[in-house]
Amino acid sequence: MDARLNLHSNALAGQILKYVNSAGRAVSGSSLPMATQELVKLRASQINGCGFCTDMHFKDAIAAGETPQRLNLVAAWREATVFTEPERAALELAEEGTRIADAAGGVSDEVWANAAKHYTEDELVALVAVIAIINTYNRLNVIIQQPAGAYEPGMFG
Repeated sequence: MDARLNLHSNALAGQILKYVNSAGRAVSGSSLPMATQELVKLRASQINGCGFCTDMHFKDAIAAGETPQRLNLVAAWREATVFTEPERAALELAEEGTRIADAAGGVSDEVWANAAKHYTEDELVALVAVIAIINTYNRLNVIIQQPAGAYEPGMFG
């Protein structure tokens, strides 16, 4: 299977991705825990059916020291006992922020208040941004049918 477009060899795609990647680096350098960032990226990618990003963020999280058990339970985080309360709040925000069209009114006040209990304002900014950025990447990859499975941690920088 080949992707419909090669985003890595197209000049316009390169310009666009430069800015998306720059925003991602800002989030990575924030005080939002990297484990939380990877859990959120993985969950949104699962919801969106983005095989490439699901593969990437599973592998990146493993390379960063995350456990396979926790990663395998991300899709069932509500029933899993391996996540902290802040992580659970982030996963819930990621789900509602990813499924905007499914929820009348978008993210509920209850979900937002729960996240705000656990994160500082800067961390909330980073959390909202990481949800938006991964959804952007998911949509790009799903639309162009980017094949999954060949990603190696660190291959993009």
